[in-house]
Amino acid sequence: MTFKAEYIWIDGTEPTAKLRSKTKILADGAEPPVWGFDGSSTNQAEGHSSDLVLQPVFSCPDPIRGGDDILVLCEVLHTDLTPHASNTRALLRPVAEKFAAHQPVFGIEQEYTFFQGSRPLGFPENGYPAPQGGYYCGVGADEIFGREIVEKHLDNCLTAGLGISGINAEVMPGQWEFQVGPLSPLEVSDHMWVARWLLYRTAEEFGISATLDAKPAKGDWNGAGAHTNFSTKAMREGYEPIITACEALGDGDKPAVHVKHYGVGIEARLTGLHETAPWNEYSYGVSDRGASVRIPWQVEVDRKGYIEDRRPNANVDPYVVTRLMVDTCCTALEKAGQV
Repeated sequence: MTFKAEYIWIDGTEPTAKLRSKTKILADGAEPPVWGFDGSSTNQAEGHSSDLVLQPVFSCPDPIRGGDDILVLCEVLHTDLTPHASNTRALLRPVAEKFAAHQPVFGIEQEYTFFQGSRPLGFPENGYPAPQGGYYCGVGADEIFGREIVEKHLDNCLTAGLGISGINAEVMPGQWEFQVGPLSPLEVSDHMWVARWLLYRTAEEFGISATLDAKPAKGDWNGAGAHTNFSTKAMREGYEPIITACEALGDGDKPAVHVKHYGVGIEARLTGLHETAPWNEYSYGVSDRGASVRIPWQVEVDRKGYIEDRRPNANVDPYVVTRLMVDTCCTALEKAGQV
């Protein structure tokens, strides 16, 4: 007897990487082995030396094929088994290990937009729909588009055992969000990449495409982000570490460094309008969705909890945003003796 293993990896496409996958047939009871692929076809190698290696790092049940079939998320390595330049997971691993004593935890809110052809799902062929507002967490066929796909994606993620924690319709027609976490840095990132693959694969069955474009519709429409909620053990136990983390994210060149790696098209989304702070200004505040970093009101009341970095784009690499936040915040917390 055999089963199917769908190997999934992140390619070298710039400025935003794409997901790739292919199927390997394995004998029952076999562990997914390392495998290879043609890096010259994924923007990861030249044709004269194109072999690259897929190293399995996370697997889960395949909810689409069912049975004993599995999904296998992989890191990309060179043939000498060193990490490829596109392998951002390899950069997160040592940072997560270095600050493991802080017990960092993330919850990421992944916004995305369905497209039918060249227009967002729910947009008329000519002109624009009614202004945004009524679509957010809405109900009814006049305001909600794509719910069947969203529900199927949610079921697929749950069947796969991913740490998905919720869904909701967003402010623009055809725009939705799912949340992953709370999980550790590597876990939340692994689960997010697989959830993204399942999103594309699920929508494919309906003849619909899903995009993580940061500004999928020009004009007076919200962009699409990946608001990143973060806490450490100290932050979950006291308020001073929360302020330390917020201050650290705004210290020196940190705002510029973070924003530079928070996804492509960030200037078009972080304009200071549509519940955003300007991309080139840093701020934080309680219950302020117009700030770079929000402290939820309940956190101020409880004097403990978490913060929300509202700057990451929908197309951000979760391995990158979690690495930057852990490094910046936990370094500051250690200097302040708040571990």
